[in-house]
Amino acid sequence: MHTPATPSQMRAIMIFSAIYIVASVLVSWSVGNSEFVFYIVVMALLIGALLAVHRRVGISATLGWCLSLWGLFHMAGGLVPAMESWPRHENGAVLYNVWIIPDVFKYDQFVHAYGFGIATWLCWQALSARTLGEDKQALRPTFGIMVLCAAGGMGLGALNEVVEFIATQTLPETNVGGYVNTGLDLVFNTIGAVIAAAVIHWRRR
Repeated sequence: MHTPATPSQMRAIMIFSAIYIVASVLVSWSVGNSEFVFYIVVMALLIGALLAVHRRVGISATLGWCLSLWGLFHMAGGLVPAMESWPRHENGAVLYNVWIIPDVFKYDQFVHAYGFGIATWLCWQALSARTLGEDKQALRPTFGIMVLCAAGGMGLGALNEVVEFIATQTLPETNVGGYVNTGLDLVFNTIGAVIAAAVIHWRRR
């Protein structure tokens, strides 16, 4: 079982998150980036949902900080300009399009793998906090249970792609990319979810 974050720990996480969200709103407003105003609204809704989950299952402080960092990585990806010297995809001059490994691995793909790995961990904490094993003891991260958690993380990743599709249909201009980008997003969501599930399974054995 994990140790739930204390109220003071959650307060610190929320303050940190609020600081970079407010900064993102100001930057988006100043440059006229309507796409990221949309994403900031979505993120505010997700934070509300996360707090509701925390009240029910008590997520750990470590997971809370990892989720907050995911939000920071996302905000930075769409708002931090890429320097001319950085190798990047032709879609736009922002951090999301920067190649970490040229023509192989982008910042965007790192955020997807990291984020939905963390989402898989969230699924595990939520499931294990509310479910007992067959022996009426704390739920163990068996292979089957971790496949279920990874599937949950991948499902949240698919929901993210639905949100991005809505953005492409409602906003005049986005940096979402085409079908190949969506496919790669799903692939890296899966990689992150599988790695997270494997690490949880291995550590709790």
